[in-house]
Amino acid sequence: RRTQAVGRVIEVLGEPMAPGIEIEVAIRNFQIPHVWPPDVVTEAATLGNAVSNRAKRGRLDLRTLPLVTIDGEDARDFDDAVYCEPNSNGWRLFVAIADVAHYVKPDNAIDREAYLRGNSVYFPDRVVPMLPEILSNDLCSLKPDVDRLCMVCEIDIGRRGKIRDYRFHEGVMRSQARLTYTEVAALVGGDSVLRKRYAKLVPHLMGLHALFTALHRVRVQRGAVDFELPETRFIFDDYRKIKEIVPVERNVAHRLIEECMLAANVCAAELLRSRKMPIPFRIHERPTAEKLAALRELLGELGLSLAGGADPKPQDYADLLAAVEAGLALDSDGDATQPEPGTVQS
Repeated sequence: RRTQAVGRVIEVLGEPMAPGIEIEVAIRNFQIPHVWPPDVVTEAATLGNAVSNRAKRGRLDLRTLPLVTIDGEDARDFDDAVYCEPNSNGWRLFVAIADVAHYVKPDNAIDREAYLRGNSVYFPDRVVPMLPEILSNDLCSLKPDVDRLCMVCEIDIGRRGKIRDYRFHEGVMRSQARLTYTEVAALVGGDSVLRKRYAKLVPHLMGLHALFTALHRVRVQRGAVDFELPETRFIFDDYRKIKEIVPVERNVAHRLIEECMLAANVCAAELLRSRKMPIPFRIHERPTAEKLAALRELLGELGLSLAGGADPKPQDYADLLAAVEAGLALDSDGDATQPEPGTVQS
Protein backbone atom coordinates (compact mmCIF):
# COMPACT_ATOMS: atom_id res chain seq x y z
CA ARG A 1 0.00 0.00 0.00
CA ARG A 2 2.79 2.43 0.82
CA THR A 3 5.11 1.54 -2.05
CA GLN A 4 4.87 1.84 -5.80
CA ALA A 5 4.70 -1.21 -8.01
CA VAL A 6 8.09 -2.68 -8.77
CA GLY A 7 8.92 -4.65 -11.92
CA ARG A 8 11.97 -6.17 -13.52
CA VAL A 9 12.97 -6.65 -17.14
CA ILE A 10 12.70 -10.33 -18.04
CA GLU A 11 13.21 -10.07 -21.81
CA VAL A 12 14.25 -7.46 -24.37
CA LEU A 13 12.29 -7.92 -27.59
CA GLY A 14 14.19 -5.40 -29.73
CA GLU A 15 13.92 -1.95 -31.24
CA PRO A 16 10.34 -0.62 -31.69
CA MET A 17 10.67 -0.38 -35.50
CA ALA A 18 12.77 -3.52 -36.02
CA PRO A 19 11.48 -5.89 -38.72
CA GLY A 20 9.14 -8.45 -37.20
CA ILE A 21 8.94 -6.83 -33.78
CA GLU A 22 5.13 -6.83 -34.06
CA ILE A 23 5.24 -10.64 -34.15
CA GLU A 24 7.25 -10.83 -30.95
CA VAL A 25 4.88 -8.38 -29.27
CA ALA A 26 1.79 -10.28 -30.45
CA ILE A 27 3.15 -13.61 -29.20
CA ARG A 28 3.69 -12.19 -25.69
CA ASN A 29 0.54 -10.07 -25.69
CA PHE A 30 -1.72 -13.03 -26.53
CA GLN A 31 0.34 -15.46 -24.44
CA ILE A 32 0.95 -17.79 -27.39
CA PRO A 33 3.11 -20.73 -26.21
CA HIS A 34 6.25 -20.56 -28.33
CA VAL A 35 8.96 -22.23 -26.24
CA TRP A 36 9.09 -26.03 -26.13
CA PRO A 37 9.23 -27.56 -22.63
CA PRO A 38 12.26 -29.77 -21.95
CA ASP A 39 10.21 -33.01 -21.92
CA VAL A 40 8.83 -32.21 -25.40
CA VAL A 41 12.33 -31.50 -26.71
CA THR A 42 13.56 -34.80 -25.27
CA GLU A 43 10.63 -36.75 -26.72
CA ALA A 44 10.94 -35.14 -30.15
CA ALA A 45 14.66 -35.99 -30.26
CA THR A 46 13.80 -39.70 -30.14
CA LEU A 47 11.73 -39.56 -33.35
CA GLY A 48 14.65 -39.26 -35.74
CA ASN A 49 14.41 -37.56 -39.13
CA ALA A 50 13.31 -40.49 -41.31
CA VAL A 51 10.54 -43.09 -41.23
CA SER A 52 11.93 -46.32 -39.82
CA ASN A 53 11.43 -49.70 -41.50
CA ARG A 54 9.72 -50.89 -38.34
CA ALA A 55 7.09 -48.14 -38.64
CA LYS A 56 6.33 -49.19 -42.22
CA ARG A 57 5.58 -52.81 -41.36
CA GLY A 58 1.98 -53.94 -41.78
CA ARG A 59 0.98 -50.82 -43.71
CA LEU A 60 -0.49 -50.63 -47.20
CA ASP A 61 2.39 -49.75 -49.52
CA LEU A 62 1.32 -46.83 -51.73
CA ARG A 63 4.78 -45.71 -52.76
CA THR A 64 4.27 -46.66 -56.41
CA LEU A 65 1.07 -44.62 -56.72
CA PRO A 66 1.60 -41.12 -58.19
CA LEU A 67 0.14 -39.31 -55.20
CA VAL A 68 0.76 -35.55 -55.30
CA THR A 69 0.22 -32.62 -52.97
CA ILE A 70 -1.62 -29.55 -54.31
CA ASP A 71 -1.37 -26.37 -52.24
CA GLY A 72 -0.87 -22.64 -52.54
CA GLU A 73 2.46 -21.16 -53.61
CA ASP A 74 3.18 -19.97 -50.08
CA ALA A 75 2.14 -23.19 -48.30
CA ARG A 76 4.55 -24.19 -45.55
CA ASP A 77 3.40 -27.71 -44.81
CA PHE A 78 1.93 -30.43 -46.98
CA ASP A 79 -0.41 -32.69 -45.05
CA ASP A 80 -2.67 -34.17 -47.74
CA ALA A 81 -2.17 -35.83 -51.11
CA VAL A 82 -4.49 -37.14 -53.82
CA TYR A 83 -4.48 -39.63 -56.69
CA CYS A 84 -7.23 -40.79 -59.02
CA GLU A 85 -7.45 -43.53 -61.63
CA PRO A 86 -10.40 -44.14 -63.98
CA ASN A 87 -11.85 -47.63 -64.35
CA SER A 88 -14.75 -49.29 -66.14
CA ASN A 89 -17.17 -48.30 -63.38
CA GLY A 90 -15.98 -44.74 -62.81
CA TRP A 91 -12.99 -43.77 -60.68
CA ARG A 92 -10.92 -44.92 -57.74
CA LEU A 93 -9.82 -41.99 -55.59
CA PHE A 94 -7.11 -42.03 -52.93
CA VAL A 95 -7.03 -39.20 -50.38
CA ALA A 96 -4.06 -39.47 -48.01
CA ILE A 97 -3.20 -37.39 -44.96
CA ALA A 98 -0.09 -37.46 -42.81
CA ASP A 99 -0.43 -39.98 -39.97
CA VAL A 100 0.26 -37.66 -37.05
CA ALA A 101 -1.30 -40.11 -34.58
CA HIS A 102 1.54 -42.56 -35.17
CA TYR A 103 3.92 -40.13 -33.49
CA VAL A 104 1.63 -38.29 -31.07
CA LYS A 105 0.39 -40.85 -28.57
CA PRO A 106 -2.37 -40.01 -26.07
CA ASP A 107 -1.03 -38.10 -23.06
CA ASN A 108 2.62 -38.15 -24.08
CA ALA A 109 4.59 -34.91 -23.72
CA ILE A 110 4.01 -33.84 -27.34
CA ASP A 111 0.28 -34.56 -27.04
CA ARG A 112 -0.06 -32.52 -23.86
CA GLU A 113 1.76 -29.56 -25.39
CA ALA A 114 -0.31 -29.80 -28.60
CA TYR A 115 -3.49 -29.80 -26.49
CA LEU A 116 -2.26 -26.67 -24.72
CA ARG A 117 -1.44 -24.89 -27.99
CA GLY A 118 -4.58 -26.03 -29.79
CA ASN A 119 -3.41 -24.97 -33.25
CA SER A 120 -0.51 -23.54 -35.18
CA VAL A 121 -0.29 -19.74 -35.44
CA TYR A 122 0.86 -18.24 -38.74
CA PHE A 123 2.74 -14.96 -39.00
CA PRO A 124 4.61 -13.42 -41.96
CA ASP A 125 7.68 -15.62 -42.58
CA ARG A 126 7.14 -17.44 -39.30
CA VAL A 127 4.94 -20.14 -37.80
CA VAL A 128 4.43 -20.97 -34.14
CA PRO A 129 3.62 -24.66 -34.67
CA MET A 130 1.35 -26.87 -32.63
CA LEU A 131 3.80 -29.76 -33.01
CA PRO A 132 7.61 -29.75 -32.84
CA GLU A 133 9.33 -28.91 -36.12
CA ILE A 134 10.56 -32.48 -36.60
CA LEU A 135 6.88 -33.41 -37.05
CA SER A 136 5.24 -30.31 -38.52
CA ASN A 137 8.01 -29.58 -41.04
CA ASP A 138 9.42 -33.04 -41.64
CA LEU A 139 7.95 -36.40 -40.62
CA CYS A 140 4.33 -35.23 -40.95
CA SER A 141 4.92 -33.16 -44.09
CA LEU A 142 4.26 -35.09 -47.31
CA LYS A 143 7.37 -33.90 -49.13
CA PRO A 144 8.21 -35.28 -52.57
CA ASP A 145 10.46 -38.32 -52.97
CA VAL A 146 10.60 -39.37 -49.31
CA ASP A 147 8.68 -42.09 -47.47
CA ARG A 148 5.93 -40.83 -45.20
CA LEU A 149 3.35 -42.56 -43.01
CA CYS A 150 -0.24 -41.74 -43.89
CA MET A 151 -3.88 -42.52 -43.31
CA VAL A 152 -5.60 -43.05 -46.64
CA CYS A 153 -9.22 -43.17 -47.73
CA GLU A 154 -9.71 -45.29 -50.85
CA ILE A 155 -13.02 -44.43 -52.52
CA ASP A 156 -14.83 -46.12 -55.41
CA ILE A 157 -16.94 -43.55 -57.26
CA GLY A 158 -19.42 -44.31 -60.03
CA ARG A 159 -19.50 -42.60 -63.39
CA ARG A 160 -22.27 -40.29 -62.23
CA GLY A 161 -20.25 -39.12 -59.22
CA LYS A 162 -21.93 -41.25 -56.54
CA ILE A 163 -19.74 -42.86 -53.84
CA ARG A 164 -20.16 -46.63 -54.20
CA ASP A 165 -17.73 -47.95 -51.59
CA TYR A 166 -14.80 -46.86 -49.44
CA ARG A 167 -11.99 -48.30 -47.33
CA PHE A 168 -9.56 -46.77 -44.84
CA HIS A 169 -5.94 -47.89 -44.55
CA GLU A 170 -2.81 -47.14 -42.61
CA GLY A 171 -0.30 -46.63 -45.37
CA VAL A 172 3.17 -45.57 -46.38
CA MET A 173 3.46 -43.24 -49.38
CA ARG A 174 5.95 -41.24 -51.41
CA SER A 175 4.67 -38.02 -52.94
CA GLN A 176 5.58 -37.69 -56.61
CA ALA A 177 5.39 -33.89 -56.78
CA ARG A 178 4.62 -30.74 -54.83
CA LEU A 179 2.17 -28.94 -57.13
CA THR A 180 0.46 -25.60 -56.71
CA TYR A 181 -3.13 -24.62 -57.48
CA THR A 182 -1.87 -22.32 -60.23
CA GLU A 183 0.15 -25.10 -61.87
CA VAL A 184 -2.68 -27.63 -61.75
CA ALA A 185 -5.19 -25.15 -63.18
CA ALA A 186 -2.75 -24.37 -66.01
CA LEU A 187 -2.09 -28.07 -66.62
CA VAL A 188 -5.78 -28.83 -66.87
CA GLY A 189 -6.15 -25.81 -69.14
CA GLY A 190 -3.57 -27.22 -71.56
CA ASP A 191 -0.33 -25.38 -70.68
CA SER A 192 2.22 -27.10 -72.95
CA VAL A 193 5.30 -26.20 -70.89
CA LEU A 194 3.89 -27.57 -67.66
CA ARG A 195 2.46 -30.61 -69.42
CA LYS A 196 5.92 -31.43 -70.69
CA ARG A 197 7.47 -30.92 -67.25
CA TYR A 198 4.92 -33.16 -65.53
CA ALA A 199 4.26 -35.52 -68.45
CA LYS A 200 3.96 -38.62 -66.24
CA LEU A 201 1.39 -36.96 -64.01
CA VAL A 202 -0.81 -35.36 -66.68
CA PRO A 203 -3.10 -38.41 -67.22
CA HIS A 204 -3.71 -38.70 -63.47
CA LEU A 205 -4.42 -34.98 -63.11
CA MET A 206 -6.85 -35.10 -66.00
CA GLY A 207 -8.54 -38.04 -64.30
CA LEU A 208 -8.82 -35.94 -61.14
CA HIS A 209 -10.40 -33.14 -63.13
CA ALA A 210 -12.95 -35.50 -64.71
CA LEU A 211 -13.79 -36.86 -61.26
CA PHE A 212 -14.15 -33.34 -59.88
CA THR A 213 -16.65 -32.50 -62.61
CA ALA A 214 -18.76 -35.54 -61.71
CA LEU A 215 -18.59 -34.93 -57.95
CA HIS A 216 -19.46 -31.26 -58.35
CA ARG A 217 -22.41 -32.08 -60.59
CA VAL A 218 -23.83 -34.37 -57.91
CA ARG A 219 -23.45 -31.68 -55.25
CA VAL A 220 -25.21 -29.12 -57.44
CA GLN A 221 -28.06 -31.56 -58.08
CA ARG A 222 -28.30 -32.08 -54.32
CA GLY A 223 -28.72 -28.34 -53.85
CA ALA A 224 -25.36 -27.66 -52.21
CA VAL A 225 -24.39 -23.99 -52.06
CA ASP A 226 -20.91 -22.90 -53.15
CA PHE A 227 -19.75 -20.03 -50.94
CA GLU A 228 -17.35 -18.16 -53.23
CA LEU A 229 -16.34 -15.63 -50.58
CA PRO A 230 -13.56 -13.16 -51.44
CA GLU A 231 -10.15 -13.93 -49.95
CA THR A 232 -7.08 -11.76 -49.70
CA ARG A 233 -3.36 -12.25 -49.23
CA PHE A 234 -0.95 -9.89 -47.52
CA ILE A 235 2.28 -9.02 -49.34
CA PHE A 236 5.11 -7.91 -47.04
CA ASP A 237 8.26 -5.94 -47.80
CA ASP A 238 11.80 -6.70 -46.63
CA TYR A 239 11.02 -5.14 -43.27
CA ARG A 240 7.97 -7.39 -42.77
CA LYS A 241 5.65 -4.43 -43.11
CA ILE A 242 2.46 -4.73 -45.18
CA LYS A 243 3.28 -3.70 -48.74
CA GLU A 244 -0.06 -4.48 -50.34
CA ILE A 245 -3.18 -6.59 -49.98
CA VAL A 246 -4.10 -8.56 -53.08
CA PRO A 247 -7.15 -10.68 -53.88
CA VAL A 248 -6.74 -14.45 -54.04
CA GLU A 249 -8.40 -15.86 -57.12
CA ARG A 250 -9.85 -19.32 -56.72
CA ASN A 251 -9.46 -21.58 -59.72
CA VAL A 252 -10.52 -25.07 -60.74
CA ALA A 253 -7.67 -26.65 -58.74
CA HIS A 254 -8.99 -25.19 -55.47
CA ARG A 255 -12.41 -26.67 -56.13
CA LEU A 256 -10.90 -29.97 -57.27
CA ILE A 257 -9.10 -30.46 -53.96
CA GLU A 258 -12.19 -29.36 -52.02
CA GLU A 259 -14.32 -32.02 -53.75
CA CYS A 260 -11.76 -34.72 -52.95
CA MET A 261 -11.60 -33.69 -49.30
CA LEU A 262 -15.39 -33.51 -49.05
CA ALA A 263 -15.66 -37.04 -50.43
CA ALA A 264 -13.14 -38.34 -47.89
CA ASN A 265 -14.92 -36.52 -45.05
CA VAL A 266 -18.27 -38.01 -46.06
CA CYS A 267 -16.71 -41.49 -45.97
CA ALA A 268 -15.12 -40.82 -42.57
CA ALA A 269 -18.44 -39.60 -41.19
CA GLU A 270 -20.27 -42.64 -42.56
CA LEU A 271 -17.69 -45.00 -41.07
CA LEU A 272 -17.84 -43.41 -37.63
CA ARG A 273 -21.62 -43.25 -37.69
CA SER A 274 -21.87 -46.92 -38.68
CA ARG A 275 -19.68 -47.79 -35.70
CA LYS A 276 -21.89 -45.61 -33.47
CA MET A 277 -18.93 -43.45 -32.48
CA PRO A 278 -19.76 -40.18 -30.69
CA ILE A 279 -18.44 -37.54 -33.08
CA PRO A 280 -19.07 -33.82 -33.65
CA PHE A 281 -20.56 -32.66 -36.94
CA ARG A 282 -20.16 -29.12 -38.27
CA ILE A 283 -23.48 -27.88 -39.54
CA HIS A 284 -25.02 -24.65 -40.79
CA GLU A 285 -27.92 -23.76 -38.55
CA ARG A 286 -31.16 -22.68 -40.21
CA PRO A 287 -31.73 -18.90 -40.12
CA THR A 288 -34.21 -17.51 -37.64
CA ALA A 289 -37.66 -16.38 -38.73
CA GLU A 290 -36.57 -12.76 -38.25
CA LYS A 291 -33.57 -13.20 -40.55
CA LEU A 292 -35.69 -14.90 -43.18
CA ALA A 293 -38.21 -12.08 -43.06
CA ALA A 294 -35.47 -9.45 -43.40
CA LEU A 295 -33.91 -11.33 -46.33
CA ARG A 296 -37.21 -11.66 -48.15
CA GLU A 297 -37.90 -7.97 -47.64
CA LEU A 298 -34.56 -7.10 -49.22
CA LEU A 299 -35.07 -9.58 -52.06
CA GLY A 300 -38.52 -8.13 -52.76
CA GLU A 301 -36.99 -4.70 -53.32
CA LEU A 302 -34.66 -6.25 -55.90
CA GLY A 303 -37.30 -8.22 -57.75
CA LEU A 304 -36.13 -11.54 -56.32
CA SER A 305 -37.79 -14.17 -54.19
CA LEU A 306 -36.74 -17.10 -52.02
CA ALA A 307 -38.85 -20.25 -52.23
CA GLY A 308 -39.31 -22.78 -49.45
CA GLY A 309 -41.68 -20.97 -47.15
CA ALA A 310 -40.69 -21.00 -43.47
CA ASP A 311 -38.03 -23.66 -44.02
CA PRO A 312 -36.06 -23.07 -47.25
CA LYS A 313 -33.89 -25.98 -48.37
CA PRO A 314 -30.33 -25.69 -49.75
CA GLN A 315 -31.75 -26.05 -53.27
CA ASP A 316 -33.89 -22.95 -52.71
CA TYR A 317 -30.83 -20.90 -51.81
CA ALA A 318 -28.91 -22.34 -54.76
CA ASP A 319 -31.75 -21.33 -57.09
CA LEU A 320 -31.70 -17.84 -55.61
CA LEU A 321 -27.96 -17.48 -56.16
CA ALA A 322 -28.37 -18.69 -59.75
CA ALA A 323 -30.98 -15.96 -60.29
CA VAL A 324 -28.61 -13.35 -58.85
CA GLU A 325 -25.76 -14.51 -61.10
CA ALA A 326 -28.05 -14.34 -64.12
CA GLY A 327 -28.74 -10.70 -63.29
CA LEU A 328 -25.05 -9.80 -63.18
CA ALA A 329 -24.44 -10.48 -66.88
CA LEU A 330 -22.51 -7.72 -68.67
CA ASP A 331 -22.95 -6.65 -72.27
CA SER A 332 -20.04 -6.34 -74.68
CA ASP A 333 -19.43 -2.70 -73.64
CA GLY A 334 -18.98 -3.70 -70.01
CA ASP A 335 -22.29 -2.18 -68.95
CA ALA A 336 -24.84 -4.13 -66.97
CA THR A 337 -27.63 -5.48 -69.15
CA GLN A 338 -31.24 -4.67 -68.44
CA PRO A 339 -32.29 -7.26 -65.84
CA GLU A 340 -35.01 -9.71 -66.68
CA PRO A 341 -37.89 -10.16 -64.23
CA GLY A 342 -36.71 -12.10 -61.20
CA THR A 343 -33.07 -10.98 -61.48
CA VAL A 344 -31.02 -8.25 -59.89
CA GLN A 345 -28.69 -5.72 -61.50
CA SER A 346 -25.38 -4.81 -59.83
